[in-house]
Amino acid sequence: MSNGRILVIGGAGYVGSHFALHAMKCGLQITVMDNLSTGHRAAARDAEFVKADLADESALREQLSKMHFDGIFHFAASCLVGESVANPSLYYRNNVLSAYTLLEAMRATGHDRLVFSSTCAVYGEPMQVPIPEDHPTQPISPYGRSKLTIEWMLEDYERAYGIRSASLRYFNAAGCEPRDGLGEDHRPETHLIPAVARYALGLVDDLVIFGDDYPTSDGTCVRDYVHVTDLAEAHVKALACLEDVPLIRLNLGTGAGYSNLAVVEAVGRIAGTRLSPRRGPRRPGDPPKLVADASRAANLIGWKPSRSDLERIVSDVIEWFSRHPNGYED
Repeated sequence: MSNGRILVIGGAGYVGSHFALHAMKCGLQITVMDNLSTGHRAAARDAEFVKADLADESALREQLSKMHFDGIFHFAASCLVGESVANPSLYYRNNVLSAYTLLEAMRATGHDRLVFSSTCAVYGEPMQVPIPEDHPTQPISPYGRSKLTIEWMLEDYERAYGIRSASLRYFNAAGCEPRDGLGEDHRPETHLIPAVARYALGLVDDLVIFGDDYPTSDGTCVRDYVHVTDLAEAHVKALACLEDVPLIRLNLGTGAGYSNLAVVEAVGRIAGTRLSPRRGPRRPGDPPKLVADASRAANLIGWKPSRSDLERIVSDVIEWFSRHPNGYED
């Protein structure tokens, strides 16, 4: 597979662009497809680039008909929990209907390998932590429901049409590769670590921690942060595993959790400044604690995160914003 050709849908976004970089370093031939609604053309670097919307069935079928891809990687999605609660229509259209369009295009053009970006939000309020893959799936946000719906679709499409797929349930994607020119640049920024880093560097004037009355050690949410390049490595391994296993569902996380206030303290320490964020109300759809049991990923695809130390993640993000205070606009 080292010389295989792959299609990276959403490859100008945060996780997709880091995956594309890693896949190119692995020797894969990359075509990036993105509508640039939230992605950045510069993040796709020098990969072959197609500007198209995943919901555009004719454009998608045209691309899949022009050449055969050994694997398709689906990173394109709306992914803000709070926004999904306020506007579920957007999430069922952008996530579920677009995935259906992709699967039908794959059927029509003879493609049968898909690696899908799923999420730990499919679990909802966990009954046990760390969370294994066989934990009940009871999502509490339209975002989580939309991703779980796609997982169900993939199960049915494998059974009926032989389309093999891996659903990779991310916990909290974090970090970046600043020395390769890749970072986090969301508008608006909702991820905690880059938001705190920008505040520490004086790029924004305010920082809010949402919720301080959760049943955790300091009252703030606890999350499992996994470096985005570790996630990228898991995707390559998952594609190879589809040769033998037709339907895969895996957690991707570290098994360690950090509270929001612990992240603030780590960023302040590495940036050399004392931070005093404001406290705000809980956000809808935020469980108190999400930490992965990722032992199945280790056993099935031989994946263990090697870059996901919190200090490294924070250092990478601070370096990115120090070099690119305006993100990709720089």
